[in-house]
Amino acid sequence: MLTIENSALVIIDFQGNLAQAMDNREELFINVQKIIKGAQALGIPVLATEQIPAKLGATIPEIAQHLSGVKIIAKESFSCWQNGTFNKELKDLNRMQILISGIEAHICVYQTAMDLVGAGYEVQIVGDAVSSRTLSNKLTGIQKMAAGGAIITSAEMALFELLKTAADPRAKQIFQIVK
Repeated sequence: MLTIENSALVIIDFQGNLAQAMDNREELFINVQKIIKGAQALGIPVLATEQIPAKLGATIPEIAQHLSGVKIIAKESFSCWQNGTFNKELKDLNRMQILISGIEAHICVYQTAMDLVGAGYEVQIVGDAVSSRTLSNKLTGIQKMAAGGAIITSAEMALFELLKTAADPRAKQIFQIVK
């Protein structure tokens, strides 16, 4: 089970025209916002990346507006783990449960998840907050991540798993975020 004290959220490459080309993007963007706002309400650290931002553009406003104070890490490698800055930032958090939301599920999300699993992290993919340009690629990516040792969850499932109880003073805020 996820715990607040041991979890971090990684947001991968929600950029420019690529983000706009995602399958079911409206629902995707809603769920990404939920998981970011929920993580912040619970005090869970957030890391975010952009794949070659000079070419693909910056993080889209729908997501960027919720990343105030989060350092965006530019990368060229598909796997975030292969980027030295990301690697150091994640290690410095000293958290071993990693929630991942991002695009594309079958490329950057997949390669990051597999590298993190290989490095000993418990990786949970927020299935309703990842996507690819095609549903087929999204499903293939999720299936391969699960087969490789990642756990598939959803934005609401992860937030309530972290919250643990409706008696938590932050419960009302989480209820507002997910409705």
